[in-house]
Amino acid sequence: MDEVHCAMKIPSNLQINRRQFLSGTSAGVAAFSLLPGGVLRAAQGLAPNEKLNVAGIGIGSQGGADIDAVAAEGHNVVALCDVDDGYAAKKFAQYPKARQFKDFRVMLDQMGKEIDAVVIGTPDHTHAVIAMEAMKRGKHVYCEKPLAHSVHEVRALMAAAVEHKVVTQLGNQGHSSGSIRRVCEWVWAGAIGQVRTVHAACDAFREVYSQIRNLDKLNLPYEVPKGLDYELWLGPVPFRPYTPLWVHWNWRGWLPFGTGTIGDWYCHVMDPTFWALDLDAPATVTAEVTDYDPAKHGLTYPPAAKITFEFPARGPRGPVQIVWHDGGNRIPKPQDFAADEQVPGTGAILFGEKGMIMHGSHGGGGCRLLPEPLMDQYAGKNAPAEKIARVKNHAWDWAEAIRTGRQAGSHFGYGGPLTQAALLGAIAVRFPGQTLRWDNTKARFTNHDAANAYVHPAYRPGWSL
Repeated sequence: MDEVHCAMKIPSNLQINRRQFLSGTSAGVAAFSLLPGGVLRAAQGLAPNEKLNVAGIGIGSQGGADIDAVAAEGHNVVALCDVDDGYAAKKFAQYPKARQFKDFRVMLDQMGKEIDAVVIGTPDHTHAVIAMEAMKRGKHVYCEKPLAHSVHEVRALMAAAVEHKVVTQLGNQGHSSGSIRRVCEWVWAGAIGQVRTVHAACDAFREVYSQIRNLDKLNLPYEVPKGLDYELWLGPVPFRPYTPLWVHWNWRGWLPFGTGTIGDWYCHVMDPTFWALDLDAPATVTAEVTDYDPAKHGLTYPPAAKITFEFPARGPRGPVQIVWHDGGNRIPKPQDFAADEQVPGTGAILFGEKGMIMHGSHGGGGCRLLPEPLMDQYAGKNAPAEKIARVKNHAWDWAEAIRTGRQAGSHFGYGGPLTQAALLGAIAVRFPGQTLRWDNTKARFTNHDAANAYVHPAYRPGWSL
């Protein structure tokens, strides 16, 4: 595969200076520069006028780590926003010079001219409304994965990023690793031949992602804790009474707010496959579930799921089947594995005509070629040429893209389709045993009207993209 192929889909190849980029007056966004054998070039030190003014929105958990990562690259944290004073207290204290807000809209109204970029670490169900508002105001956006809570939101954010000519980054941090680049370069060098099947899995946090045991507790009355603006926490989701069962963290297992195991982990585990095989949208998706009845348990994710995606041929690549396993389901052990060889609990195996690539999560960590002779043939001094530029880290890549006028590696044009596939899987678990046929041009299932209701769910009054 040639070097140009790695640049992905981005709106422009125009190089622009930082002043144009930060002011929003540029004609477009520059392409992801490719420097085989090296690291994307950047200034060794940042002058004061080269530092970005960054705001963090949703900072109590992963969003706080994301803002720390940007600050560690020398940029200014000028504002912090969180709906829960107590949950965000430590991060507020860590950045005493940053102005504090509860409502992201108030923050952008009051400090819009002082903010270059925002980092979004809120629950899935509010990603889209926040990212859209920021991009409309010309702010560059780093948004945690999954990019959004619905397919409609994903596609709207992808279009807005192009329209408003901003630099974007999905929070699948492993995309900036060296290991994901090595996986891609092995595939492109033909180390395992044509890839027809990929098995992927996540066995993490099973008790979080399926909340069936707590369904009968949802009607218990609870007072909203002092310091939490629950209406803002709900955002565009139709009102449901407050319960600590989903605020905070456990929201990931409740489908009105989160996207279950597949939404939380697909963007990490499947990232190497998506990049290496140039995937876009599946043609079909079929889910099998364990101990789960959507009519009774539909507010939460299944205890275990097996979801099969069929991706059509694209360019020189043939069709690809991806089988996702979560909860109690594991990747089947290949017949030719050694007796002591273990399949990854969270990770993937790419099955090719000549061998396999096995890796863990977050950018193909621990990637290996199997059988072992392939490692001798394609690793170390025999490794294929580096076709993708290496980057320092995910936060650096995004900030440096803004500063130098290019696009980040996991921009919304790439991270959007990756997220969309995960969300199609999350829809499929609601209709187990049924093959859903997806028309990506029309953004709808061609054979299942009930499933289409989850492609673009309604917002409650007062909220819109």
